[in-house]
Amino acid sequence: MTDQTTHAPLAPPEDRLEHFPITLFASVMGLAGLALALHAGGTYLGWGPVFARFGLALAVVDLVAVTLFYLWKLLRFPQAIAAEWRHPVKLNFFPAIPISFLLVAAALRFEAPLVAAPLWAVGAAGQAALTLAVISAWIGPRGFGLAQVNPAWFIPAVGNVVVPIAGVPLGFVEVSWLFLAAGLVFWLALLPILLLRLIAEPPMPTKLQPTLAILIAPPAVGFLSLLLLNGGVLDAGARVLFYAALVFGALAAAQLAQTLRGAFALSWWALSFPVAALTISCFRFAGIAGSDGHGALGVALLVLLIGIISGLVARTLTGMVRGEICRPE
Repeated sequence: MTDQTTHAPLAPPEDRLEHFPITLFASVMGLAGLALALHAGGTYLGWGPVFARFGLALAVVDLVAVTLFYLWKLLRFPQAIAAEWRHPVKLNFFPAIPISFLLVAAALRFEAPLVAAPLWAVGAAGQAALTLAVISAWIGPRGFGLAQVNPAWFIPAVGNVVVPIAGVPLGFVEVSWLFLAAGLVFWLALLPILLLRLIAEPPMPTKLQPTLAILIAPPAVGFLSLLLLNGGVLDAGARVLFYAALVFGALAAAQLAQTLRGAFALSWWALSFPVAALTISCFRFAGIAGSDGHGALGVALLVLLIGIISGLVARTLTGMVRGEICRPE
């Protein structure tokens, strides 16, 4: 009996490149977050840097590959880049590019600080420029409705809290304070808008549901950045940010347990970095406070993170082989 199933032929590689998604930079963020989480776990548990180096290698390879493909797309299909900029959702993923550089720099500083420093500088400059550009687009004449707001809006503005993670150890303290202040202020401004949208408007499309995990990242990364800037002191502000991250983690888990049953989409990568940030936060809190409970939570989250990343990598590679990734939406 012959198989009658037919598949549409794959487009030539050059044509598929036109649809290379900017959201793939979220995979770099996730893998860099994994490297940082493995380093934090290794420090807390006494494993050493072996596993963290493996995670770093994956993140660097992914950053180089995704960046080169996107640059190629920019050179060959600038109109496709312009269309992404005009898209109400994809617009907010442009700052994922410099954030990817910042996170890889943060992981790389343990092994090669001389390489991490210029990489951080490029990421910080790009983050500053894209924060201004995206926020200007939000408040410009094009206009956005409340129903178009989604957690990805945190990436352009609140992504600034990532800068101190490598900025402080590399010696850029005042610049790090500047970025942290901007990120936290925009987090406090955008959070009520996002909550209003989630409460008062119809549910987000299924493809965007995984972005609910992004709610975890601002307080978790803000906690880590504040610790670096205040010398590792667990003051009231740091504790509020840490426990806010735990609350949003529980909220996201409750919501996503009901929604992550549909077809795979690259938006699922939104799960990875927030879980990594919360994992690192638990290890840092446990190390400073001497709390075994927080350390155990960090271990549980690290196991979860490894499972999430493994599944996402496998599903993304499968999608690429099948031609499901670089295609028109």
